[in-house]
Amino acid sequence: MSRNRVTRRQFLTYTITGVGGFMAAGMLMPMVRFAIDPILQSKEDGDFVQTSKKIAEITEVPVKVDFSYEQTDGWYKSEVADAAWVYKEGDEIIAISPVCKHLGCTVNWEGNPEYTNQFFCACHAGRYEKSGVNVKGTPPLGPLDMYEVSENDGFLLLGKKIANTHSN
Repeated sequence: MSRNRVTRRQFLTYTITGVGGFMAAGMLMPMVRFAIDPILQSKEDGDFVQTSKKIAEITEVPVKVDFSYEQTDGWYKSEVADAAWVYKEGDEIIAISPVCKHLGCTVNWEGNPEYTNQFFCACHAGRYEKSGVNVKGTPPLGPLDMYEVSENDGFLLLGKKIANTHSN
């Protein structure tokens, strides 16, 4: 026999600690799974959203194209409405985000009669060239973002936002 006998107090301490540990693990595991489950979900980056705009209708004058897509945040799904200014430059289709780089206001094509052939932000008189490049001396510090563009059955598809590839 062993000389180190376990007392009743030690036995109860070990038993309560063990049972408490199992109970804590049983309560924590669902919470940990709940916290990390969105990280484990597969991402669908690069998906294109079909718009109602036909490729044949796009001209050299920018037109606003509204579109929507489903966004999932954790377990919450919502319908997000967005827009893009779309025009043709030669054979290339350009889609520019209407979100001003200064404070996030919405820019409009020829939004001010004084500045023709430019995007204008009415919030702080920000101006952008047709290519989305910011006009020097106005509040925006960078060019408007662009969208990836594709085509399907004659309709315009818009992808994720990318950095503007045009320069001054």
